[in-house]
Amino acid sequence: MVFDVVISGAGPNGLMLACELALAGVQPLVLEQRTGPSLEQRANGMVGQVIRMLDRRGLYERLTGSSRPPTPAQQFMFAAFPLPLHELPESPVYLVMVPQRKIEEMLAARAVELGVTIRSGHRLTGLAQKDDRVLVDVDGPDGGYRIETRYLVGADGGKSITRKLAGIEFPGITTDRTVGRTAHVTVPAELRDPVTGGLRVPGYGVIPPFLHHRTELGLIAYAPFPDGRTLISVNTSSLPAPDGDLTIAELQQALKHVLGGIEIPLGPPDGDGPHLLRRLSGGNTRLAERYRDGRVLLVGDAAHVHSAMGGPGLNLGLQDAVNLGWKLAATVRGWAPDALLDTYESERRPAGARVTMHTLAQHALTGPGPEVTALRTLFGELLQKPDVLQHIASLIAGSDIRYDVGTPPAGGFAPDLGPVTRSGRPLLVDNTGTLAEVAAPWRDRVDVVAVPVDGLSALLVRPDNYVAWASDVAAPDAGSLRTALTRWFGAPEVSGSGSPAA
Repeated sequence: MVFDVVISGAGPNGLMLACELALAGVQPLVLEQRTGPSLEQRANGMVGQVIRMLDRRGLYERLTGSSRPPTPAQQFMFAAFPLPLHELPESPVYLVMVPQRKIEEMLAARAVELGVTIRSGHRLTGLAQKDDRVLVDVDGPDGGYRIETRYLVGADGGKSITRKLAGIEFPGITTDRTVGRTAHVTVPAELRDPVTGGLRVPGYGVIPPFLHHRTELGLIAYAPFPDGRTLISVNTSSLPAPDGDLTIAELQQALKHVLGGIEIPLGPPDGDGPHLLRRLSGGNTRLAERYRDGRVLLVGDAAHVHSAMGGPGLNLGLQDAVNLGWKLAATVRGWAPDALLDTYESERRPAGARVTMHTLAQHALTGPGPEVTALRTLFGELLQKPDVLQHIASLIAGSDIRYDVGTPPAGGFAPDLGPVTRSGRPLLVDNTGTLAEVAAPWRDRVDVVAVPVDGLSALLVRPDNYVAWASDVAAPDAGSLRTALTRWFGAPEVSGSGSPAA
Protein backbone atom coordinates (compact mmCIF):
# COMPACT_ATOMS: atom_id res chain seq x y z
CA MET A 1 0.00 0.00 0.00
CA VAL A 2 1.23 3.49 -0.88
CA PHE A 3 0.45 6.30 1.59
CA ASP A 4 0.31 9.94 0.57
CA VAL A 5 2.17 11.12 3.69
CA VAL A 6 3.88 9.28 6.53
CA ILE A 7 4.76 11.26 9.66
CA SER A 8 7.43 9.91 11.99
CA GLY A 9 6.56 11.09 15.49
CA ALA A 10 3.29 11.67 17.35
CA GLY A 11 4.39 14.56 19.53
CA PRO A 12 2.56 17.90 19.30
CA ASN A 13 4.18 18.90 16.01
CA GLY A 14 3.53 15.60 14.25
CA LEU A 15 -0.06 15.49 15.48
CA MET A 16 -0.71 19.10 14.48
CA LEU A 17 0.61 18.36 11.01
CA ALA A 18 -1.61 15.28 10.80
CA CYS A 19 -4.66 17.38 11.71
CA GLU A 20 -3.83 20.03 9.12
CA LEU A 21 -3.35 17.43 6.39
CA ALA A 22 -6.63 15.74 7.27
CA LEU A 23 -8.49 19.07 7.15
CA ALA A 24 -7.11 19.52 3.64
CA GLY A 25 -8.31 16.11 2.48
CA VAL A 26 -5.12 14.07 2.89
CA GLN A 27 -5.07 11.20 5.38
CA PRO A 28 -1.54 10.65 6.73
CA LEU A 29 -0.14 7.67 8.58
CA VAL A 30 1.56 8.58 11.87
CA LEU A 31 4.28 6.32 13.30
CA GLU A 32 5.09 6.63 17.01
CA GLN A 33 7.61 4.43 18.77
CA ARG A 34 5.99 4.98 22.18
CA THR A 35 3.20 2.62 23.15
CA GLY A 36 1.54 5.00 25.62
CA PRO A 37 1.67 8.56 26.94
CA SER A 38 5.15 9.83 27.73
CA LEU A 39 5.98 9.89 31.43
CA GLU A 40 8.63 12.54 30.77
CA GLN A 41 7.62 16.00 31.90
CA ARG A 42 8.47 18.42 29.13
CA ALA A 43 6.91 21.77 28.24
CA ASN A 44 4.61 23.32 30.84
CA GLY A 45 2.69 25.45 28.43
CA MET A 46 2.71 27.49 25.25
CA VAL A 47 3.79 31.04 24.55
CA GLY A 48 3.16 33.19 21.51
CA GLN A 49 1.13 33.54 18.38
CA VAL A 50 0.43 29.80 18.02
CA ILE A 51 -2.21 30.18 20.74
CA ARG A 52 -4.18 32.46 18.44
CA MET A 53 -3.71 29.93 15.65
CA LEU A 54 -5.07 27.12 17.83
CA ASP A 55 -8.07 29.30 18.67
CA ARG A 56 -8.75 29.83 14.97
CA ARG A 57 -8.89 26.06 14.49
CA GLY A 58 -11.26 25.67 17.44
CA LEU A 59 -8.58 23.90 19.49
CA TYR A 60 -8.02 26.49 22.21
CA GLU A 61 -11.39 25.76 23.82
CA ARG A 62 -10.67 22.02 23.71
CA LEU A 63 -7.36 22.60 25.45
CA THR A 64 -8.45 25.05 28.14
CA GLY A 65 -12.14 24.25 28.57
CA SER A 66 -12.93 27.94 28.17
CA SER A 67 -15.28 29.24 25.48
CA ARG A 68 -13.75 32.69 25.79
CA PRO A 69 -11.03 33.66 23.30
CA PRO A 70 -7.43 33.91 24.50
CA THR A 71 -6.35 37.23 25.98
CA PRO A 72 -2.87 38.79 25.84
CA ALA A 73 -0.53 38.37 28.78
CA GLN A 74 0.08 41.43 30.94
CA GLN A 75 3.62 40.41 31.86
CA PHE A 76 6.30 37.98 30.78
CA MET A 77 10.07 37.73 30.79
CA PHE A 78 13.09 37.98 28.54
CA ALA A 79 16.52 36.92 29.80
CA ALA A 80 15.23 37.17 33.41
CA PHE A 81 14.00 40.74 32.82
CA PRO A 82 10.34 41.23 33.74
CA LEU A 83 8.45 42.72 30.81
CA PRO A 84 5.57 45.08 31.71
CA LEU A 85 3.46 44.10 28.73
CA HIS A 86 0.48 45.96 30.19
CA GLU A 87 2.25 49.18 29.19
CA LEU A 88 1.95 48.32 25.49
CA PRO A 89 -1.10 49.46 23.48
CA GLU A 90 -1.72 45.75 22.79
CA SER A 91 0.43 42.88 24.00
CA PRO A 92 1.24 40.32 21.27
CA VAL A 93 2.24 37.71 23.88
CA TYR A 94 -0.29 34.99 24.70
CA LEU A 95 0.16 32.26 27.34
CA VAL A 96 -1.44 28.91 28.08
CA MET A 97 -0.13 27.05 31.13
CA VAL A 98 -0.84 23.37 30.46
CA PRO A 99 1.53 20.38 30.46
CA GLN A 100 2.68 19.11 27.09
CA ARG A 101 1.03 15.72 27.61
CA LYS A 102 -2.36 17.47 27.72
CA ILE A 103 -1.59 19.23 24.45
CA GLU A 104 -0.66 15.87 22.90
CA GLU A 105 -3.84 14.24 24.21
CA MET A 106 -5.99 17.00 22.73
CA LEU A 107 -4.28 16.89 19.34
CA ALA A 108 -4.35 13.09 19.22
CA ALA A 109 -8.09 13.08 19.91
CA ARG A 110 -8.65 15.65 17.17
CA ALA A 111 -6.50 13.68 14.72
CA VAL A 112 -8.51 10.52 15.37
CA GLU A 113 -11.76 12.48 14.84
CA LEU A 114 -10.41 13.52 11.45
CA GLY A 115 -9.68 9.92 10.50
CA VAL A 116 -5.91 9.91 11.02
CA THR A 117 -4.28 6.52 11.64
CA ILE A 118 -1.71 6.50 14.46
CA ARG A 119 0.41 3.37 14.86
CA SER A 120 1.84 3.21 18.37
CA GLY A 121 4.90 1.05 18.96
CA HIS A 122 6.12 1.56 15.38
CA ARG A 123 9.39 3.36 14.68
CA LEU A 124 11.19 4.43 11.53
CA THR A 125 14.41 2.48 10.94
CA GLY A 126 15.32 3.25 7.34
CA LEU A 127 14.39 5.14 4.21
CA ALA A 128 15.25 5.20 0.54
CA GLN A 129 14.07 7.89 -1.86
CA LYS A 130 12.84 7.11 -5.35
CA ASP A 131 11.65 9.53 -8.04
CA ASP A 132 8.02 9.46 -6.98
CA ARG A 133 8.02 7.99 -3.48
CA VAL A 134 9.93 7.11 -0.34
CA LEU A 135 10.49 3.53 0.80
CA VAL A 136 10.14 3.51 4.58
CA ASP A 137 11.41 0.71 6.81
CA VAL A 138 9.52 0.34 10.08
CA ASP A 139 10.03 -1.76 13.18
CA GLY A 140 6.71 -2.70 14.81
CA PRO A 141 5.49 -4.97 17.60
CA ASP A 142 5.31 -7.88 15.14
CA GLY A 143 8.68 -7.19 13.53
CA GLY A 144 10.00 -5.15 10.65
CA TYR A 145 8.12 -4.19 7.50
CA ARG A 146 8.31 -1.74 4.60
CA ILE A 147 5.76 0.80 3.40
CA GLU A 148 5.77 3.31 0.57
CA THR A 149 4.77 6.94 0.76
CA ARG A 150 4.76 9.93 -1.53
CA TYR A 151 6.23 12.10 1.25
CA LEU A 152 7.87 11.41 4.61
CA VAL A 153 7.91 14.04 7.38
CA GLY A 154 10.24 13.80 10.36
CA ALA A 155 8.56 15.10 13.51
CA ASP A 156 10.75 12.90 15.67
CA GLY A 157 12.58 15.40 17.87
CA GLY A 158 16.06 16.79 18.27
CA LYS A 159 17.70 13.40 17.75
CA SER A 160 15.59 12.82 14.64
CA ILE A 161 16.31 9.53 12.90
CA THR A 162 14.52 10.95 9.84
CA ARG A 163 16.99 13.82 9.61
CA LYS A 164 19.96 11.51 10.05
CA LEU A 165 18.75 8.98 7.48
CA ALA A 166 18.08 11.77 4.98
CA GLY A 167 21.64 13.03 5.41
CA ILE A 168 20.59 16.53 6.48
CA GLU A 169 23.34 18.25 8.48
CA PHE A 170 22.47 19.83 11.84
CA PRO A 171 25.05 22.58 12.43
CA GLY A 172 25.19 24.65 15.59
CA ILE A 173 26.90 24.82 18.93
CA THR A 174 27.05 22.61 22.01
CA THR A 175 27.90 24.09 25.38
CA ASP A 176 28.89 22.09 28.44
CA ARG A 177 29.37 24.82 31.04
CA THR A 178 25.91 25.07 32.62
CA VAL A 179 24.18 22.37 34.64
CA GLY A 180 20.43 22.68 34.95
CA ARG A 181 18.61 20.94 37.80
CA THR A 182 14.80 20.86 37.74
CA ALA A 183 12.26 19.04 39.90
CA HIS A 184 8.74 19.07 41.22
CA VAL A 185 9.01 19.77 44.95
CA THR A 186 7.15 21.04 47.97
CA VAL A 187 8.15 24.18 49.84
CA PRO A 188 7.02 25.32 53.31
CA ALA A 189 3.73 27.21 53.16
CA GLU A 190 5.19 30.15 55.07
CA LEU A 191 7.68 30.77 52.23
CA ARG A 192 4.93 31.33 49.66
CA ASP A 193 4.36 35.06 49.35
CA PRO A 194 0.59 35.71 49.55
CA VAL A 195 0.79 38.97 47.58
CA THR A 196 2.92 38.06 44.56
CA GLY A 197 2.68 34.26 44.66
CA GLY A 198 6.47 34.17 44.66
CA LEU A 199 8.99 32.34 46.84
CA ARG A 200 9.90 34.35 49.94
CA VAL A 201 13.59 33.86 50.78
CA PRO A 202 14.51 35.07 54.30
CA GLY A 203 17.28 37.64 54.18
CA TYR A 204 17.10 37.88 50.40
CA GLY A 205 13.63 38.87 49.17
CA VAL A 206 10.95 37.40 46.95
CA ILE A 207 11.69 35.33 43.85
CA PRO A 208 8.77 36.12 41.53
CA PRO A 209 6.71 33.22 40.13
CA PHE A 210 7.02 32.02 36.53
CA LEU A 211 9.92 34.36 35.81
CA HIS A 212 13.60 33.54 35.58
CA HIS A 213 15.53 35.15 38.41
CA ARG A 214 19.25 35.83 37.98
CA THR A 215 21.90 36.09 40.66
CA GLU A 216 25.65 36.48 40.18
CA LEU A 217 25.98 32.70 40.53
CA GLY A 218 23.16 31.37 38.39
CA LEU A 219 19.52 31.34 37.42
CA ILE A 220 16.42 30.29 39.39
CA ALA A 221 12.89 29.63 38.21
CA TYR A 222 10.01 29.11 40.65
CA ALA A 223 6.70 27.93 39.21
CA PRO A 224 3.71 27.24 41.50
CA PHE A 225 1.21 25.88 38.95
CA PRO A 226 -2.54 26.33 39.41
CA ASP A 227 -3.01 22.54 39.70
CA GLY A 228 -0.94 22.48 42.90
CA ARG A 229 2.38 21.34 41.44
CA THR A 230 5.49 23.36 42.26
CA LEU A 231 8.51 23.32 39.98
CA ILE A 232 11.94 24.70 40.87
CA SER A 233 14.79 24.97 38.39
CA VAL A 234 18.36 26.02 39.15
CA ASN A 235 21.02 26.65 36.50
CA THR A 236 24.64 27.32 37.34
CA SER A 237 28.05 26.81 35.77
CA SER A 238 29.93 26.62 39.09
CA LEU A 239 28.56 23.31 40.41
CA PRO A 240 29.62 20.35 38.22
CA ALA A 241 27.23 17.44 37.83
CA PRO A 242 28.02 14.48 40.11
CA ASP A 243 27.60 10.86 39.12
CA GLY A 244 24.18 9.31 39.46
CA ASP A 245 20.67 10.68 39.12
CA LEU A 246 19.50 14.03 40.45
CA THR A 247 18.08 14.09 43.97
CA ILE A 248 16.03 16.76 45.68
CA ALA A 249 18.90 17.17 48.16
CA GLU A 250 21.23 18.03 45.26
CA LEU A 251 18.71 20.54 43.90
CA GLN A 252 18.44 22.07 47.37
CA GLN A 253 22.23 22.47 47.55
CA ALA A 254 22.33 24.06 44.10
CA LEU A 255 19.60 26.51 45.15
CA LYS A 256 21.55 27.36 48.29
CA HIS A 257 24.68 27.98 46.22
CA VAL A 258 22.97 30.30 43.72
CA LEU A 259 21.30 32.20 46.59
CA GLY A 260 24.69 32.89 48.17
CA GLY A 261 24.38 30.44 51.06
CA ILE A 262 20.72 30.85 52.02
CA GLU A 263 19.10 27.46 52.48
CA ILE A 264 15.50 26.75 51.48
CA PRO A 265 14.02 23.43 52.65
CA LEU A 266 12.59 21.41 49.78
CA GLY A 267 10.54 18.24 50.06
CA PRO A 268 9.29 15.59 47.64
CA PRO A 269 6.25 16.50 45.52
CA ASP A 270 2.70 15.72 46.57
CA GLY A 271 0.12 13.88 44.50
CA ASP A 272 0.26 11.59 41.54
CA GLY A 273 2.94 11.92 38.89
CA PRO A 274 4.54 12.01 36.55
CA HIS A 275 6.92 14.22 38.52
CA LEU A 276 9.97 15.83 36.99
CA LEU A 277 13.42 15.14 38.45
CA ARG A 278 15.97 16.00 35.79
CA ARG A 279 19.55 17.17 35.46
CA LEU A 280 20.81 18.51 32.13
CA SER A 281 24.46 19.31 31.45
CA GLY A 282 25.17 21.80 28.72
CA GLY A 283 22.87 22.54 25.84
CA ASN A 284 22.47 22.47 22.10
CA THR A 285 21.51 25.21 19.69
CA ARG A 286 21.20 23.79 16.19
CA LEU A 287 19.35 24.52 12.96
CA ALA A 288 18.95 22.01 10.16
CA GLU A 289 20.96 22.85 7.07
CA ARG A 290 17.75 22.44 5.09
CA TYR A 291 14.16 21.56 5.94
CA ARG A 292 13.60 19.46 2.84
CA ASP A 293 15.55 16.79 1.03
CA GLY A 294 13.53 15.65 -1.97
CA ARG A 295 10.43 13.96 -0.58
CA VAL A 296 11.61 14.10 3.04
CA LEU A 297 10.76 17.11 5.21
CA LEU A 298 11.37 18.13 8.82
CA VAL A 299 9.18 19.93 11.36
CA GLY A 300 9.67 21.04 14.96
CA ASP A 301 12.66 19.88 16.97
CA ALA A 302 13.78 17.67 14.10
CA ALA A 303 14.60 20.94 12.31
CA HIS A 304 15.78 23.09 15.23
CA VAL A 305 16.83 22.78 18.87
CA HIS A 306 17.54 25.64 21.25
CA SER A 307 17.32 26.72 24.86
CA ALA A 308 13.89 26.43 26.45
CA MET A 309 14.29 29.91 27.94
CA GLY A 310 11.12 31.86 27.28
CA GLY A 311 9.27 28.73 26.11
CA PRO A 312 9.47 29.31 22.32
CA GLY A 313 9.62 25.65 21.25
CA LEU A 314 5.94 24.83 20.70
CA ASN A 315 5.23 28.25 19.21
CA LEU A 316 7.89 27.59 16.61
CA GLY A 317 7.22 23.90 15.95
CA LEU A 318 3.43 24.02 15.77
CA GLN A 319 3.57 26.93 13.33
CA ASP A 320 6.02 24.88 11.23
CA ALA A 321 3.31 22.22 11.08
CA VAL A 322 0.53 24.64 10.13
CA ASN A 323 2.70 26.21 7.44
CA LEU A 324 3.67 22.85 5.96
CA GLY A 325 0.29 21.14 6.22
CA TRP A 326 -1.67 23.00 3.55
CA LYS A 327 1.30 23.22 1.17
CA LEU A 328 2.01 19.49 1.37
CA ALA A 329 -1.69 18.67 0.98
CA ALA A 330 -1.92 20.92 -2.08
CA THR A 331 1.10 19.15 -3.58
CA VAL A 332 -0.37 15.72 -2.91
CA ARG A 333 -3.75 16.70 -4.34
CA GLY A 334 -2.22 18.09 -7.50
CA TRP A 335 -3.19 21.76 -7.52
CA ALA A 336 -0.09 23.23 -5.85
CA PRO A 337 1.77 25.81 -7.92
CA ASP A 338 5.35 25.00 -8.87
CA ALA A 339 7.72 25.48 -5.94
CA LEU A 340 4.91 25.98 -3.38
CA LEU A 341 6.42 23.26 -1.20
CA ASP A 342 9.80 25.02 -1.36
CA THR A 343 8.27 28.03 0.39
CA TYR A 344 7.97 25.94 3.55
CA GLU A 345 11.74 26.15 4.02
CA SER A 346 12.11 29.71 2.74
CA GLU A 347 9.46 30.91 5.20
CA ARG A 348 10.05 28.73 8.26
CA ARG A 349 13.82 28.34 8.37
CA PRO A 350 14.31 32.10 8.95
CA ALA A 351 11.74 31.82 11.77
CA GLY A 352 13.83 29.01 13.27
CA ALA A 353 17.00 31.08 12.92
CA ARG A 354 15.31 33.97 14.73
CA VAL A 355 14.38 31.78 17.70
CA THR A 356 17.87 30.28 17.97
CA MET A 357 19.25 33.83 17.88
CA HIS A 358 17.14 35.21 20.70
CA THR A 359 17.50 32.14 22.94
CA LEU A 360 21.29 32.37 22.60
CA ALA A 361 21.07 36.07 23.43
CA GLN A 362 18.99 35.32 26.53
CA HIS A 363 21.48 32.66 27.61
CA ALA A 364 24.31 35.20 27.35
CA LEU A 365 22.35 37.83 29.27
CA THR A 366 21.64 35.48 32.17
CA GLY A 367 25.21 34.26 32.64
CA PRO A 368 27.30 34.91 35.75
CA GLY A 369 29.91 37.61 36.23
CA PRO A 370 30.20 41.39 36.60
CA GLU A 371 30.55 41.97 32.85
CA VAL A 372 27.15 40.34 32.30
CA THR A 373 25.74 42.45 35.13
CA ALA A 374 27.01 45.58 33.35
CA LEU A 375 25.45 44.40 30.10
CA ARG A 376 22.17 43.76 31.90
CA THR A 377 22.20 47.27 33.33
CA LEU A 378 22.47 48.70 29.83
CA PHE A 379 19.84 46.31 28.41
CA GLY A 380 17.51 47.17 31.29
CA GLU A 381 17.78 50.85 30.38
CA LEU A 382 16.88 50.06 26.78
CA LEU A 383 13.80 48.13 27.92
CA GLN A 384 12.45 51.34 29.42
CA LYS A 385 11.88 52.59 25.87
CA PRO A 386 8.38 51.66 24.61
CA ASP A 387 9.60 50.79 21.11
CA VAL A 388 12.23 48.41 22.51
CA LEU A 389 9.68 46.77 24.77
CA GLN A 390 7.36 46.33 21.77
CA HIS A 391 10.20 44.87 19.70
CA ILE A 392 11.12 42.30 22.36
CA ALA A 393 7.48 41.36 22.97
CA SER A 394 6.93 40.78 19.24
CA LEU A 395 10.14 38.75 19.10
CA ILE A 396 8.96 36.48 21.92
CA ALA A 397 5.51 36.05 20.42
CA GLY A 398 6.80 35.40 16.92
CA SER A 399 4.38 38.08 15.73
CA ASP A 400 7.24 39.93 14.03
CA ILE A 401 7.43 37.21 11.37
CA ARG A 402 6.38 38.59 7.98
CA TYR A 403 6.67 36.40 4.92
CA ASP A 404 7.89 37.79 1.60
CA VAL A 405 4.44 37.90 0.02
CA GLY A 406 3.95 41.53 -0.97
CA THR A 407 3.18 44.96 0.42
CA PRO A 408 1.87 44.87 4.02
CA PRO A 409 -0.53 43.78 5.34
CA ALA A 410 0.26 40.94 2.92
CA GLY A 411 2.76 38.59 4.54
CA GLY A 412 1.51 39.22 8.07
CA PHE A 413 -0.82 37.29 10.37
CA ALA A 414 -4.44 37.89 9.44
CA PRO A 415 -6.93 39.61 11.75
CA ASP A 416 -9.39 37.38 13.55
CA LEU A 417 -12.08 36.26 11.11
CA GLY A 418 -14.14 34.12 13.48
CA PRO A 419 -15.25 30.51 12.92
CA VAL A 420 -14.62 30.54 9.15
CA THR A 421 -10.95 29.70 9.76
CA ARG A 422 -11.81 26.38 11.42
CA SER A 423 -12.16 24.64 8.05
CA GLY A 424 -8.48 25.11 7.22
CA ARG A 425 -9.42 26.28 3.71
CA PRO A 426 -8.06 29.35 1.91
CA LEU A 427 -10.40 32.33 2.31
CA LEU A 428 -11.19 35.33 0.18
CA VAL A 429 -12.77 37.93 2.43
CA ASP A 430 -14.85 40.10 0.13
CA ASN A 431 -16.63 42.99 1.77
CA THR A 432 -17.25 44.70 -1.59
CA GLY A 433 -19.54 42.05 -3.07
CA THR A 434 -17.62 42.25 -6.37
CA LEU A 435 -14.93 39.55 -6.15
CA ALA A 436 -16.84 36.25 -6.10
CA GLU A 437 -16.80 36.09 -9.89
CA VAL A 438 -13.04 36.73 -9.95
CA ALA A 439 -12.44 33.86 -7.53
CA ALA A 440 -15.02 31.51 -9.10
CA PRO A 441 -12.43 29.44 -11.04
CA TRP A 442 -10.83 28.56 -7.68
CA ARG A 443 -14.10 27.71 -5.90
CA ASP A 444 -12.97 24.09 -5.38
CA ARG A 445 -10.20 25.27 -3.07
CA VAL A 446 -10.97 28.87 -1.98
CA ASP A 447 -14.04 29.95 -0.01
CA VAL A 448 -15.47 33.46 -0.44
CA VAL A 449 -16.81 35.00 2.78
CA ALA A 450 -17.86 38.41 4.07
CA VAL A 451 -16.34 39.31 7.45
CA PRO A 452 -15.84 42.94 8.56
CA VAL A 453 -12.14 43.86 8.78
CA ASP A 454 -10.98 47.25 10.01
CA GLY A 455 -9.40 49.31 7.25
CA LEU A 456 -9.63 46.65 4.54
CA SER A 457 -12.23 45.98 1.88
CA ALA A 458 -10.89 42.56 0.87
CA LEU A 459 -8.12 40.12 1.72
CA LEU A 460 -6.95 36.69 0.64
CA VAL A 461 -5.97 34.49 3.58
CA ARG A 462 -3.88 31.33 3.35
CA PRO A 463 -4.87 28.29 5.43
CA ASP A 464 -2.08 29.12 7.92
CA ASN A 465 -3.85 32.44 8.51
CA TYR A 466 -1.22 34.60 6.81
CA VAL A 467 -2.42 37.25 4.37
CA ALA A 468 -1.59 36.56 0.72
CA TRP A 469 -3.23 39.70 -0.74
CA ALA A 470 -5.22 42.66 0.56
CA SER A 471 -7.00 45.78 -0.62
CA ASP A 472 -8.29 48.88 1.14
CA VAL A 473 -10.24 50.36 -1.75
CA ALA A 474 -13.91 49.98 -2.64
CA ALA A 475 -13.11 48.52 -6.08
CA PRO A 476 -10.12 46.17 -5.61
CA ASP A 477 -7.86 45.37 -8.55
CA ALA A 478 -9.06 42.06 -10.01
CA GLY A 479 -5.80 41.44 -11.85
CA SER A 480 -3.65 41.52 -8.72
CA LEU A 481 -6.12 39.21 -6.98
CA ARG A 482 -5.92 36.68 -9.82
CA THR A 483 -2.13 36.85 -9.63
CA ALA A 484 -2.21 36.11 -5.89
CA LEU A 485 -4.74 33.29 -6.32
CA THR A 486 -2.55 31.68 -8.96
CA ARG A 487 0.66 32.19 -7.00
CA TRP A 488 -0.62 30.46 -3.89
CA PHE A 489 -3.45 28.23 -5.01
CA GLY A 490 -2.44 27.21 -8.50
CA ALA A 491 -3.97 27.51 -11.92
CA PRO A 492 -7.77 27.60 -11.95
CA GLU A 493 -7.93 24.34 -13.89
CA VAL A 494 -8.59 21.59 -11.35
CA SER A 495 -6.07 18.74 -11.53
CA GLY A 496 -6.70 17.25 -8.09
CA SER A 497 -9.66 15.21 -6.95
CA GLY A 498 -12.69 16.72 -5.27
CA SER A 499 -12.74 19.58 -2.83
CA PRO A 500 -10.85 19.52 0.47
CA ALA A 501 -12.65 18.25 3.51
CA ALA A 502 -14.13 20.90 5.75
